[in-house]
Amino acid sequence: MEASASTGKAVWFIVVAFACFRFCHVRLLWADEDYHLAAAVHILNGKIPYRDFWYDKPPLCAALYLLIDGYSGWPLRILDAGYVIIACYLAYALARKWWDGKFEGSIAALLVAFFTTFYLPSAVIPFAADALMLVPHFAAVYFAVRQRPFWAGFWSAIALLINTKAIFVLAICAILLIGQLPLLALGFALPLSAGVVAALLSGAWAGYWEQVWRWGFIYAEGSPVLDPIATGVTRILHWIGFHGALALGAIYGLAHISRNQRHKLLAWIVLSFIAVCLGTRFAPHYFLQLLPPLVIAASRGIVLALERYHTRAAAVLAALLLVPFIRFGPRYVRLAFDNFAHRDPDWSDVVMDLDSQRAAAQLRSLAAPGDSLFVWGYRPDLYVYTRMSSDSLFWDSQPLTGVPADRHLRTTAPIYGGPAAANRSELIRSHPTWIIDGLSLLNPKLAPGGYPELRPWLAQYKLIGRTKLCLIYRRM
Repeated sequence: MEASASTGKAVWFIVVAFACFRFCHVRLLWADEDYHLAAAVHILNGKIPYRDFWYDKPPLCAALYLLIDGYSGWPLRILDAGYVIIACYLAYALARKWWDGKFEGSIAALLVAFFTTFYLPSAVIPFAADALMLVPHFAAVYFAVRQRPFWAGFWSAIALLINTKAIFVLAICAILLIGQLPLLALGFALPLSAGVVAALLSGAWAGYWEQVWRWGFIYAEGSPVLDPIATGVTRILHWIGFHGALALGAIYGLAHISRNQRHKLLAWIVLSFIAVCLGTRFAPHYFLQLLPPLVIAASRGIVLALERYHTRAAAVLAALLLVPFIRFGPRYVRLAFDNFAHRDPDWSDVVMDLDSQRAAAQLRSLAAPGDSLFVWGYRPDLYVYTRMSSDSLFWDSQPLTGVPADRHLRTTAPIYGGPAAANRSELIRSHPTWIIDGLSLLNPKLAPGGYPELRPWLAQYKLIGRTKLCLIYRRM
């Protein structure tokens, strides 16, 4: 018992230590997390999403960041670390229940902690929709395994209010609870009904449908990937290369468990893989949907391999884990030294964020309380750093140009042309105190002055500052 207790303490010490690695990013903001933080800032400034400002993600993505008042820095990273620990605990509880073993639970918790730390920072550091879905994803399947259909449906709905791909979480819960679908549906319907009623009463329903669903479908259909098959194969292989311990452990586990368990896990893995493939972008953070089923399968596979092969299995596992550790671990060390030395990191991945910090510093030195801001381009971090909000429905240029942020640095082809023109006509009725143009210096063809209807509106503003990538205008 004492050895078991000490092992358990060691496991959770490692889990907490891995979760705290993200404190090295305390001075940085990553794409997508800045968007949800900025949405929280708008809400705190009295605005309702979808009705008062454009927000193309489900509502709980922004709601989470209300817990820290939309601040970056230490509040954000502490929240992230806490979220990782909760996800690890749920992975532990699910694996322990699924396999009826504490050892599998501990392995599952360690795998989640490790692979949410040592992978591409843009995928695992920002807790945006895909990462935020980890907790309700684990929770929904946990309650499904425990044969608690109402709560499985409830957490599936919470997941859907974070990420529309959660429909695949509901699907696996339905497979696991095939004889209890009415209660599953009831649990799923209640949170969604509450959300619909809130949207209708607040006048946000029309905006929600347009921004989350219509824009979302158009965005999914208009993938910029020219060769989806080649891209998919390449990125899947890259992901497996850095998650070799997870993949190999899952394969070994699937090969040595009962047929019934194998079918359930394979169904979960296949459904999650379909979610990764949607839109044919294969972005690294999309693969987080595969993490829960592979963690549960690998937790059993690793335990079985260690029981049978002992030292050899441990050596193979260590070698596979060293690959992502060596590739991604040194960056945390360099960032820690940069933080202690109070210097900006020399890292191409954070150039735009550092530029936004400089632009925000200039703006804060000039702005007055109550000033409003509009950002041309996709730089939501500027709202986080300045604590300002837009005075119109629009606060970035995507719905105004029809060109999504994942391609507007290199192309001008819109996927949302007609509505974008109408949106520009609405924008010119607003009068923000400040405009920061964070796109024209990167893609002059998408400069706001290139749209005739915006030129008289822009003529009311004077250029008063700039950074390497931003132009700062003040209303005259």
